[in-house]
Amino acid sequence: MRTKHVVVLPYDEKWKQDFIDIKKELSQALGGLAISIEHVGSTSVKGLAAKPIIDIDVVVKKERINNVILALKSIGYIHEGNLGIPGREAFAYEGKEYLQQHHLYVCPEDSLELKRHLAFRDYLRVHPEAVDEYSKIKVEAAKLYPEDIDKYIEHKASVIEKIYSVM
Repeated sequence: MRTKHVVVLPYDEKWKQDFIDIKKELSQALGGLAISIEHVGSTSVKGLAAKPIIDIDVVVKKERINNVILALKSIGYIHEGNLGIPGREAFAYEGKEYLQQHHLYVCPEDSLELKRHLAFRDYLRVHPEAVDEYSKIKVEAAKLYPEDIDKYIEHKASVIEKIYSVM
């Protein structure tokens, strides 16, 4: 599900409940297959401006990935492969209009991509000055490039790299 029009909104408390609603459905389908279901990305950080799309990482044991793919397929998710990013499997979906738009990834517990997502989220949760700086650049990028997700991503890259350098 590629973003076509970039919209960045102020933080919305509703995003916590949106994640809980999606997690509940995932948990029911996955049973004991998931080690954890993590709210990652900008909507998971209080006060951070974000595109209103919930990012979710389902953490699993590597040997259970095929079982997880089948379980997710049974509730309308479509496996898209890793989309060029090793350490995660991406999923699109159909028939989930009752849930907030979201990006779903399945990651083995030793995935570097998973560790990167969690470290970035956890750093921002305890560094409000980084949240302010990142919010400002995201809002600016969305205003400058509302129809070009690649330029939006490129514009905010320097702030992301700055945060990674101090984590």
